[in-house]
Amino acid sequence: MAKSVAGPEIEKLIQLLAKLPGLGPRSARRAALHLVKRREQLLTPLTAAMAEARDKIGVCSVCGNIDSRDPCTICTDHSRDQSTVVVVEDVADLWALERAKALNAAYHVLGGVLSPLEGVGPEDLTIRQLIDRVEAGGVKELVIAVNATVEGQTTAHYIMDRLEGFDIKVTRLAHGVPVGGELDYLDEGTLAAAMRSRTAL
Repeated sequence: MAKSVAGPEIEKLIQLLAKLPGLGPRSARRAALHLVKRREQLLTPLTAAMAEARDKIGVCSVCGNIDSRDPCTICTDHSRDQSTVVVVEDVADLWALERAKALNAAYHVLGGVLSPLEGVGPEDLTIRQLIDRVEAGGVKELVIAVNATVEGQTTAHYIMDRLEGFDIKVTRLAHGVPVGGELDYLDEGTLAAAMRSRTAL
């Protein structure tokens, strides 16, 4: 059995870093060592930034984005076309579309997709809030920009069924997004082309 080579504080730091996406135990050890070695340049400002993020960042009550403002920066941007709402699964997808500068529109973050196998139903997502936004008026087009997975397509069809009877255009991303692909991992060019080629459902 391997003995610990560091005190409990460093071990705890490594364990927490290892929980981040893309960081395994070895990468977390390297990151922790790098932070500790550069305490003044990295660790101290990072600690302050994380404390500030914990205290100030929250979820937008309108779209579900995360920001230090509520409503968020995107929702209060008057240069955006608020009559077009892009529906995404997660904040990471919103950020990916924003990086691509594909469409200057508003957003709605569902918080996931329908997945009966994992016990995720409509009440676990922000679909009701989306329908409320449409009912409130002002929305002319919904762009369903969910991942091209079985769960994503199931969610898209469920939303379309809920919107039946509303005078609203519903479009989806073009098939340039690969089946089984996730928006956060696609390059900006593919995302921009897919957004430009969106088609009616």
